[in-house]
Amino acid sequence: MSSILNSVDQRTNLVGENRLELLMFRLGSRQAFAMNVFKVKEVINVPKMNVMPGSHGNLTGVTNYRGSSIPVIDLRSAIRMKNGGDSTHAKNVIITEYNRSVQGFLIGDVLSIVNTSWQNIQPPPKTIGKSNYLTAISQIEIEGKTELVEIIDVEKVLAEIIDYDISISQGVLDQQVVEAMKGRQVLVVDDSATARKQIKDTLAQIGLSCLECFNGAEALALLKSWADEGKRPSELIMLMFTDAEMPEMDGYRLTAEVRGDPRMSDLFVALNTSLSGSFNEAMVEKVGCDRFISKFQPDMLVDVAQQRMREILSNA
Repeated sequence: MSSILNSVDQRTNLVGENRLELLMFRLGSRQAFAMNVFKVKEVINVPKMNVMPGSHGNLTGVTNYRGSSIPVIDLRSAIRMKNGGDSTHAKNVIITEYNRSVQGFLIGDVLSIVNTSWQNIQPPPKTIGKSNYLTAISQIEIEGKTELVEIIDVEKVLAEIIDYDISISQGVLDQQVVEAMKGRQVLVVDDSATARKQIKDTLAQIGLSCLECFNGAEALALLKSWADEGKRPSELIMLMFTDAEMPEMDGYRLTAEVRGDPRMSDLFVALNTSLSGSFNEAMVEKVGCDRFISKFQPDMLVDVAQQRMREILSNA
C-alpha cells in the first residue's frame, strides 16, 4: 500500500490538463469504487475510534488524526449498500478533504491508483434514479480485467450527515445591488446534484434563478449554441459558477475554452470547488477565472454575484 500512497502528493500537476487519477477500492463486495486522488490526504489502517452517543447512523466514530479529532464515516452504510453498517469489511480509512473539512471514510481493500482522462469518465445512467450516490462511472482495467468503476458523490454523502446552512449574513447583502439582480440568471455547472442544489437554494434568496449543467462539456455546448444563434452568453446570464472536477470536461478546460472563444470570452466565471489550497488559486489565474470559491460558502457565493452585478451596473 505504501507504494500507492507515496505518490499521492505528486499528482496535482494533472489537474488542468483534463486528466485525473483515481484511488480505487472495494467496500467488501465485488464492486469497485473510486475517489479522485487530489482529494485524498492519506490512507491509513483502521484506527482506534470513540463512538459518539447520538451521532448519525453512518458515523462509525471519531478518531485522532495528526492532532485533530475527525469523524470517520462508514462509506458502505452511507451509500446504502446491502448490509450497510456491517463494518467487518473495514480494512482501511481514506482521509479526505472536502468543502474545507477533513474526514475519514471506512473502506475495504485499496486496489490501485489509475491515471485517466475526464473524457473517459461518464455520467451515471439516468435510469438509475436521483437517489443514487454516484457522480460518474468509468470502465477501468483492474488486475488484468476491465471493470465498471463507480465514482462516489462524496458531497451528497456529507450533506446527509452535515446540515449545511444556506443562510446569508445580513452584513453581506447590498440591498441596492440585490434589487438590481432580481430575475437574472446564472449558470451552475457541477456533476453533484447536491452541490447544484446548495448554490441554487442560496442564490434563490436574492432573486437569482439558475440554469444547471452536469459537466463542462454540456455547459460549453449550451454556451456555443447561444453564440451560434448570434446571442452573447454574457448578456443571457450574469455569470457562471463551475466546479473543477467533472466528467468529460473539467472546469479548468471549460474556462479555457470560454476564454478562447471571442463570442463568450467576456463571460464572468467563478470556480466553485471542494478542492482547496494555493494550487487552485494558481490554476484560476492560469486559465482565466474571475473568482475562486472553496465550497460551501453562501456568503462568498452572494459576494461574487454582487461583484458581478456592480460591474454590470457600472458599465451600463
